[in-house]
Amino acid sequence: TTIKEPNHMQRKKLIALPLAAALALVACGDDKKSDSSSDTTSAGSETTTAGSTGTTTMAEGSLAGICPDTVSIQLDWMPEAEHGFLYQLVGEGYEIDKSLAYVTGPLVDSMGMDTGVKVQIRSGGPAQQFTPVSQIMYNNDDVFLGYAYTDEAIQYSDSFPTVAVESGFEKNPQMIMWDPDTYPDVNTIADLGQTDAVVRYFSGAAYMEYFTGAGILKASQVDGSYSGDPSLFIADEGKAAQQGFGSAEPYLYESVLDWGKPVKYQYINDAGWENYAESIATKPENITEYADCLTKLVPIIQQASVDYLNDPTRANAIILDAVDQFGNDFGWTYDQGSADYGVATIKADGLVANGTDGVMGSFDADRVNGLIELAVPIYTALGTTPKDGLTADDIVTNQFLDQ
Repeated sequence: TTIKEPNHMQRKKLIALPLAAALALVACGDDKKSDSSSDTTSAGSETTTAGSTGTTTMAEGSLAGICPDTVSIQLDWMPEAEHGFLYQLVGEGYEIDKSLAYVTGPLVDSMGMDTGVKVQIRSGGPAQQFTPVSQIMYNNDDVFLGYAYTDEAIQYSDSFPTVAVESGFEKNPQMIMWDPDTYPDVNTIADLGQTDAVVRYFSGAAYMEYFTGAGILKASQVDGSYSGDPSLFIADEGKAAQQGFGSAEPYLYESVLDWGKPVKYQYINDAGWENYAESIATKPENITEYADCLTKLVPIIQQASVDYLNDPTRANAIILDAVDQFGNDFGWTYDQGSADYGVATIKADGLVANGTDGVMGSFDADRVNGLIELAVPIYTALGTTPKDGLTADDIVTNQFLDQ
């Protein structure tokens, strides 16, 4: 079996083990580190309630006539905790399309009031033949919103441009992990670069080009043959390090797989590749055409992120229902332990958190421009040249956020 790696730089066809989904184990705003042996700290893990000034109180039917009748949102993978805040938008009486892996229902606000339109959450990965979300949005005119990692937005800024309207995840869950017993003095990815450890990753990942180019890891020690198979890490008894997701693999390796003990890890963001993950994006023309819609919809999404972390029970029930009905048809399974660990880690490690300006879901333009500066030459060398003169204003905006 293999483990999910939604690497947007290539299309790996994987049959996945369960990753993250759902029950919060710590209170919203708790700054405690998770029990994951992560060396990262929880920066900015407190979240605020969007609309606390009363500016976003929603009336029933508030999106009718200004948003599409069905707000279709394309995900990067099958249902899991990283998508929980969007399933929080789904009201009672939803329907599941098993063949397409869609969940469709009334789009509700934080009070459970029907906003007058439907929301349709479309699974990605195997359900979409592993096509990048940015490309799907251009192949399907009825897709209004989709997940876009900042580096993916940079990569496809010329061919499939998108503008993100809400950051989703302040920090990308992707990480590099290693065995602390084999490497007791290694605390960071840079420390790994001072060893002879092989570091396995999916070939074509831009962050690895950055790590080797910057001297964080040695080109001689990285191995692009990783395909999501956990057996290699287990078979070589921790001699090699490996990419993964901090919200998933540490639990899976300790509690589900034959490894049976903790791993240690550092997030790629904390090693210099500062990538916003699971951001909510749309085509550039929609920023103007649907400005009235986004002005009301984006604060609802902000609030859903907060509500989900405070109590993921209802959204998780929808996720688990969806997985039960169509997950196996696409090679996707899911267990409650991974769910519990996923949400706890998302909170404790600040993966979902307020932006640097204290606003839930905001983008830091300097941070985005910094990633653009790093990423453009890498993607150009890899053959997907970004838009000429690309800046943060081309791919992200804070204009629709409730401050």
